[in-house]
Amino acid sequence: MTIIGIDLGTTNSACGIWTDEGVKLIPNRLGDVLTPSVVGLDTQGELIVGRTARQRLINHSDQTVAAFKRLMGTDHKIKLGRQAFSATELSSLVLRSLKEDAEAYLGEAVTEAVISVPAYFNDNQRHATKQAAELAGLKVERLINEPTAAAIAYGLHEKQEGLFLILDLGGGTFDVSLLEFFDGIMEVHASAGDNFLGGEDFVDAMVDDVLREHSLRRDDLKPNLLQQLYLQMEGAKRKLGPADQTLSLELGDKTVEHVVTSDWFTRVSTPLLLRAKHPIERALRDSSTHPSKIDDVVLVGGSTRLAIFRSTVGKMFGRLPSCHLDPDTVVAMGAAIQAGLMMRNEALDDVVLTDVCPYTLGTGVINRDNSKLGDYFMPIIERNCVVPVSIARQVCTAYDDQTELTIKVYQGESRYVEKNVFLGELNVRVPKDPRGEQAVDIRYSYDMNGLLEVDVTVESTGQVHSHLIEHAPGALSDEQKQAAREKL
Repeated sequence: MTIIGIDLGTTNSACGIWTDEGVKLIPNRLGDVLTPSVVGLDTQGELIVGRTARQRLINHSDQTVAAFKRLMGTDHKIKLGRQAFSATELSSLVLRSLKEDAEAYLGEAVTEAVISVPAYFNDNQRHATKQAAELAGLKVERLINEPTAAAIAYGLHEKQEGLFLILDLGGGTFDVSLLEFFDGIMEVHASAGDNFLGGEDFVDAMVDDVLREHSLRRDDLKPNLLQQLYLQMEGAKRKLGPADQTLSLELGDKTVEHVVTSDWFTRVSTPLLLRAKHPIERALRDSSTHPSKIDDVVLVGGSTRLAIFRSTVGKMFGRLPSCHLDPDTVVAMGAAIQAGLMMRNEALDDVVLTDVCPYTLGTGVINRDNSKLGDYFMPIIERNCVVPVSIARQVCTAYDDQTELTIKVYQGESRYVEKNVFLGELNVRVPKDPRGEQAVDIRYSYDMNGLLEVDVTVESTGQVHSHLIEHAPGALSDEQKQAAREKL
């Protein structure tokens, strides 16, 4: 049975397989290797995916949606016509389209996949991706971090060893991974990122500046005109160069000419470039690595084509970054190679892959110093721990005659839980006793897919409560999954 590698992107998605001749990217039904991550309804009310859906963005913006990857792992619903869809359901439609393309290309059923996710995706977002695959009829053999997938593609392509900094700026997310490749081992030293920084944000900044210049708000434009403005700015961003571009923009009841220059784009995108520097500096700081020690800086993701981004990176490291593999497809290539490794393909030299947990994972404990600030965050797994990892910490009851402990699971770097991401909770019964007498061991186990399992052991009774996280935002129950399959 063939395992396919999938890059489920914010803007575009792609899939590939490992063959004896190397990676083969699978074309979709229109002959393209990139499938736009866009879902819409056609004139008959049928769901459509890809380029056909993207072409309807301007005139049917109320029945078409893009960039929903950013909503993965949340309860947010998106209305298409009369129906409401979660980001998980919309992503499953893109995955199903890729699965059907792969089956048509291979002439056999495809049921297993390696799917890439942003390195900085949290536990909820990873679970949502796995559930989207289930809805599409795919079993996820591995969730692989996008920068790591890109590094595999570069590492096997170049066959060179050293310390690499992978910068993955896609349509909606920015990931930074520092990794070392030696003796067939690929070891990730540190990961950082920003889940709300990508090419879409550069377009947002351009649109906001144009509207500000003409004293307009987004609400002042009809949805189709706003969508048209977005697509014009997106096109201008892609064509940026030394020559100026003059655009004719329809803004409500007036048509204006707007000149897009490199200087103007630099001005509107500077705040985003400053944001991009923070994860890079953090990854270097976390791994105690001086920029001069890095052998190569590798650019991944379509948005790294922006000259201003390449220039910013060049100035930070005093060298030109590498970008000779197609940034749009290199992650899909890496996922396909990982799929080949999972199939034990003889043509592949075995690569030992170690990754890290990009966030600190912990639980909430009572703040007796200042209850107004909320509970303290007690770390259990520190960020950039090598995975898989399993660590236990002990907590005890806070009140006399307490019969239940609520273990709340959080992810983040703040000392207060309310500033971190809530992942879920589980309740554990304990015998009545004076406060502090009943203790429980909380064990967090984080696997290679970046998925968290929590085991809680009551010391006095030896009772073990083992759960994958419950009540996670955006998670689907078995009944909801069945209902979603029927709807889709």
